[in-house]
Amino acid sequence: METAVYEIVGQGNEWFVLHDSDKAGPYVTKEAAFEAAIPAASLSIQDGLPVQLNVQGGPKSPDAEDTDA
Repeated sequence: METAVYEIVGQGNEWFVLHDSDKAGPYVTKEAAFEAAIPAASLSIQDGLPVQLNVQGGPKSPDAEDTDA
């Protein structure tokens, strides 16, 4: 069974969602791109496909709370 793979990738100051040969975006933040990928991934799950969601690492978002204590 084919796995539906969604990639959240940054290019410059923009973020994109890659799936198959489609590229959605740009999004201002990594989090916005992630949230945009969720509905599409949900539809793949409903179709019975396994889903893989990969998010490129990088620096924290400027508005992220520091949870290090």
